[in-house]
Amino acid sequence: MKIQKVLLPAILLTGLLFSCNEKKQNMDLIIYNARIYSVDKYFTIAESAAIKNGKFIAVGSDDEILGKYRSESMIDMEGRFVYPGLIDPHCHFYGYGSSLMNADLVGISSFEEIIEIIRKHDEEFPSEWIVGRGWDQNLWPVQDFPHKSQLDQIFPGKPVLLTRIDGHAAIANSEALLRAGVDEGSSVEGGEFLKENGELTGLLIDNAISVVGRHVPDPRYEERVAALMNAQHNCFAVGLTSVGDAGLDRDVIYMMDSLQKSGDLKMRIYAMINPSPENFEEFMYRGIYKTDHMNVRSVKLFADGALGSRGARMIDEYSDDHGNYGLLLETPDYLSEISRKAWENGYQVNTHCIGDSAVRLMLNIYGEILGRQNDRRWRIEHSQIVHPDDFELFGNYSIIPSVQTIHATSDMKWAIHRIGNERMKGAYAYKDLLEQIGWLPNGSDFPVEHINPLYGFYSAVARKDLDGYPEGGFQMENSLSREQALRGMTIWAAKAAFEEDEKGSIEPGKFADFIVTDEDLMTMDIEKVPNIKIRSTFSGGNNVYSR
Repeated sequence: MKIQKVLLPAILLTGLLFSCNEKKQNMDLIIYNARIYSVDKYFTIAESAAIKNGKFIAVGSDDEILGKYRSESMIDMEGRFVYPGLIDPHCHFYGYGSSLMNADLVGISSFEEIIEIIRKHDEEFPSEWIVGRGWDQNLWPVQDFPHKSQLDQIFPGKPVLLTRIDGHAAIANSEALLRAGVDEGSSVEGGEFLKENGELTGLLIDNAISVVGRHVPDPRYEERVAALMNAQHNCFAVGLTSVGDAGLDRDVIYMMDSLQKSGDLKMRIYAMINPSPENFEEFMYRGIYKTDHMNVRSVKLFADGALGSRGARMIDEYSDDHGNYGLLLETPDYLSEISRKAWENGYQVNTHCIGDSAVRLMLNIYGEILGRQNDRRWRIEHSQIVHPDDFELFGNYSIIPSVQTIHATSDMKWAIHRIGNERMKGAYAYKDLLEQIGWLPNGSDFPVEHINPLYGFYSAVARKDLDGYPEGGFQMENSLSREQALRGMTIWAAKAAFEEDEKGSIEPGKFADFIVTDEDLMTMDIEKVPNIKIRSTFSGGNNVYSR
């Protein structure tokens, strides 16, 4: 009898559990016992989420989710922290992948070291041309631009092309210039071949780079695929599940789209097309092209160059280079014409603007076409230096300032020499820009900056570089809160691509893209944020990276 008395409740309990479990809905994956930052409208914090067919079905407490759903795949997060998959709204994903096959010159402290690096690179990876990227003369003992003479001495018969970190300057040796047909009489609209005493120095500014660069042999298809796969792996490792690739041609987009459809490329890509007749025929004139992984609905324009190479177009001359106002890479008429075409075809316009003159020009061109507040979501990419009179134009015409907060702390030590104290007040002014339309997408522009989006989070909040400089933060009046910084690389980044209804937050109906960390971004010591490692990354409910 004692046995029966003991067994009877057990049998009844089993039956009740089985009956209850039968009523639960089957899911592909359930995560629970987590601290989930949903980044929804109310910045709700949840414990559990149910996922099916690659999307979130429900988000809530452990009791709510475990009481209603079941799955053969259950992950106990053991109190870890879950965030939406991070989104970089402005980067160069394909370019970054391609650069991994070239000489890496980032952070090198002298041109002599660079020569040694490319010498070794050429020995290990011999090719027709030596190509590298990432040098920055601001890191060198003497902060002058390099000269081709040293390259000529080491590589007299082999073409060399080394691009600056920002992509707006490059150094080429004499062999590279010869193969490109460049001589002392050469010129190009929107660019410059620098000379000293009438002779070429080898330095190329903005559009002059492509005059030489177009002679570099194209990589084979297999190499291009490998570039995308390498870029994807590295992006997943730092928590990126979506990227906005700023400036692509149709062949690269087709390749990406094909690899996405085959399941090899899982990265979600918002592709900005380059303004060529071929790209317009293939995409703009045919309308928006959209899949779960590819979104083509915008054109990328360049108004000016970069501040580091003094190519950014300024209203007043450079403080450290009198008589130099920078460059417009295209004529105002051209920029207006392409913007008008985009308007007529329902495409978004995203224009690179660094200097205050370039920002003003494009705000006025946009304003003439848009006319008033709207939902066309045209973007000023970088919005780096804005004249005090022009901030309100963003709000007047619903123009998005698409920024990269890490640029502030990368540039702060030398930018003041370029533009002086007064103009610095309107530079890297992210809080002021946020207030114009109430939201602010934040990317990195990698490989111009490091691929890790948490570096940008740290820069936005602490306004310091990775060495913790300056102690009190740089222009802290324009720092962002942690919530604003997180929204900038999740839901606001999605909104900048018209994708806020499908990703950017952890909510029912959206793609199950999320990341897991051991530390809490929202409460931990801000100085430790750059050292956080992503524990795992999920795309569409599938684990695509684990540390």
